[in-house]
Amino acid sequence: MSKCRQCNVILHDNTQICPLCKCVTEQYGPSENLYPDIRIIARKRNLVVRIFLFLSILLEVLFVYLNLKWNSEIWWSAITGAGFAYLYFVARFVVLNDNAGYRSKFLTLTFFGILYVILIDYIIGYHGWSVNFVLPGGLLLVDLFILVLMFVNRRNWQSYLMLEICMIFLSAVPLLLIRLGIVTETFISGFAFTVSVLLFLGTLIIGDRRARSELRRRFHVR
Repeated sequence: MSKCRQCNVILHDNTQICPLCKCVTEQYGPSENLYPDIRIIARKRNLVVRIFLFLSILLEVLFVYLNLKWNSEIWWSAITGAGFAYLYFVARFVVLNDNAGYRSKFLTLTFFGILYVILIDYIIGYHGWSVNFVLPGGLLLVDLFILVLMFVNRRNWQSYLMLEICMIFLSAVPLLLIRLGIVTETFISGFAFTVSVLLFLGTLIIGDRRARSELRRRFHVR
């Protein structure tokens, strides 16, 4: 409902102009809540995450007890504990954190996911499949993610140049591990590094002036 102060009449609809004197009306009576209360939704999400954390601690204590009781040679309880920690991190960083952008969320989750897989490989006896295949495979996945983002956000594609430069340095890590003898499968690691370099060069060449301007702006070169 609305009310006209000039005519002092109550209108039973939400019209903004009084039909009698043509003056602007004002809201009358209790206003409806047209938008959901974000604070209530946030509190519910926080409650769910806290319940998950408590249940995870209970389960992990049980798993550690069973692991010790069975005298297992593999500390599989460390794998479950790291898995619970990773899921809790996903809930806190992705679901509850509205300040971080989707790029940082994807990259952070991918990075910690790779570390989690390496931990699994180490606990079960370390066969090297995590650093030989999962590590470069995760880097290739990030390159694909960057390419998709550039296609979707075509008007601002040059903003991903710095991310491409970071991927070149990250893709060089498996090459360093090859030199140290940790990585034994050289093809996929070299392929991941090549893809990162070609993605950057392709963006730089095809982007031409806009790409060079973005690099000068990022590195403060006049």
